Amino acid sequence: MTSKTMPDSGPPASAQRQVRTSGWLAFAGTLALVIGAFNVIDGLVALFNDDYYLVGADEILIFNFTTWGWIWLIIGIVQIAVGAGIMTGKMWARATGVVFAVLAAVGHLAFLQAFPVWSVLTIAMCVLLIYALTAPPAGTTGR
Repeated sequence: MTSKTMPDSGPPASAQRQVRTSGWLAFAGTLALVIGAFNVIDGLVALFNDDYYLVGADEILIFNFTTWGWIWLIIGIVQIAVGAGIMTGKMWARATGVVFAVLAAVGHLAFLQAFPVWSVLTIAMCVLLIYALTAPPAGTTGR
């Protein structure tokens, strides 16, 4: 954890405001962007190339590849937005990031049959993202 001194735009010219920053949150923002990009790629592949995945049937649990494509595309876009929010120090992005990392990890458990290596790597990154979002002290930002 580091501290930055930010100039305050208030009346006293010599007043300084301390902002606590966290390297974990900067890492979490970057990781959320990467996981989001991976999920967008998953979604686009599932939408445009059904034969790419390893399973023989067209169903994974209860959804077909087109449905999974839309699910991954939406989750990925939200995770990219959350990653940008984390990088700018927004608290809503930290909470939303944990929720969507859990959703993505559970979804990749279901998607494990279709693409095992990619899913295991994404689940591991989701677990790391959850830790990075929950470990920093309260009041720190990722800036």
